Amino acid sequence: MSALTYIGIGAGLIILFFYLKKRYASFSAQKIGDYTDGKPDMDLREHLNGPIRCEGIIYGPLGRVTSRFSADFHANWNGNKGVMKEHFRYDSGNTQDREWRLELGNDGAIKADADDLVGEGRGQQSGSSVQLHYRIRLPQEAGGHVLNVVDWMYLTPSGTIVNRSQFRKFGVKVAELVATMQRLDAA
Repeated sequence: MSALTYIGIGAGLIILFFYLKKRYASFSAQKIGDYTDGKPDMDLREHLNGPIRCEGIIYGPLGRVTSRFSADFHANWNGNKGVMKEHFRYDSGNTQDREWRLELGNDGAIKADADDLVGEGRGQQSGSSVQLHYRIRLPQEAGGHVLNVVDWMYLTPSGTIVNRSQFRKFGVKVAELVATMQRLDAA
């Protein structure tokens, strides 16, 4: 065999390795069914309700911390429809407000909308987790880019929610967020 054949085989094996890693051993490989039996059960109407304290970190595309934040949320539910208002304070001194409008189906399906979303977000709650997919438009001062987002929220035994989100453009991860959310009236 020629050197070119060995290079082709090696390149093919590397591509196969990265495909299998993404498909079976990465953040994006998770499925909502993986958490069906998770305990305790998460119900957005209970665990994202009332005043909530949030703290988190944003990582850039190279995995380094690019921003830290704290936030105050307040969520109210009327049956299966909820509104969650968020006020973020970043370590840069900037602030940001967002209002989520959520609808929870009887099967755990979630519809989500906010002013900076492009289209409607969709997700599912199951067991001790929630997954949400949406497209978000960044503010103009951040470039105005539209990013694809996958949010995962995991309920801990103490009632704290751990949120991990990945932001992608053209399939390439450009940021990751890790945050905790704790109901203030649950303590």
